[in-house]
Amino acid sequence: MPSPRSSRERRAGSSSSGRPEFLSLVSQRSTGSPDSPSRRKESGSSAAAPMPEEDCMKLNPSFVAIALSSLLAIDLWASKRLGVCAGEGSAWGSARPLMKVIEISGHGIPWLLGTFYGLCQSDSSAAREVLLNLLFALLLDLMMVAVVKGIVKRPRPTHNKMDMFVTISVDKYSFPSGHATRAALVCRFVLRHLVLAVPLRVLMVLWVLIVSISRVMLGRHNMTDVLFGLLLGYVLYSVVEYCWLSPLSVPALFALWSH
Repeated sequence: MPSPRSSRERRAGSSSSGRPEFLSLVSQRSTGSPDSPSRRKESGSSAAAPMPEEDCMKLNPSFVAIALSSLLAIDLWASKRLGVCAGEGSAWGSARPLMKVIEISGHGIPWLLGTFYGLCQSDSSAAREVLLNLLFALLLDLMMVAVVKGIVKRPRPTHNKMDMFVTISVDKYSFPSGHATRAALVCRFVLRHLVLAVPLRVLMVLWVLIVSISRVMLGRHNMTDVLFGLLLGYVLYSVVEYCWLSPLSVPALFALWSH
């Protein structure tokens, strides 16, 4: 019969022999296996680097960017709805020939040729001064519109038919409207330097409005193209007044046109 001491020693030996195995199992569970969800979560969080500040800003656009995008969408939608003469099959397709006549009335080539012809045929020094400055205003208008169109490069509306009168390469762009710019510039010039009766002055203003509206109705331009064109033409007249050509400022140029 074994003694109590020997039995206690055996139990102690068995418990001491199993303790390292138990401790290793506990340590594995506490640290977590490589495939455990906690380990995958930790590895995933450590692998995900913080987003750069500029990327965070792109995901959170500013109020100004949202407002501009909304205005652009409204502009495109309204311009397409108002393009009722863009094609023969449009809502007002029968009025398209009349709109094209109005388009020619605001084209730059008829205005340039008419002003140059009047300058050559004029015998009055005062008339030559006015016509020479009108010619300068028309050339300045063509140059500024071409520069802005080349910088912005906004395409024409999708429903536009490229059948415009005497176009050049820059006319494939839409912003701003050269017809609206020219109409506003010529209107201010004529009302300032020509003595007209009140009905003719009213007709001049109506011509500007009709030319501007026809650009949207024909599908040539968006509404913002026309609005900016009117503003640009208004400003360009102030530039012409500031740089007014006179026999005192450029005598050689007037001597060229004198008979």
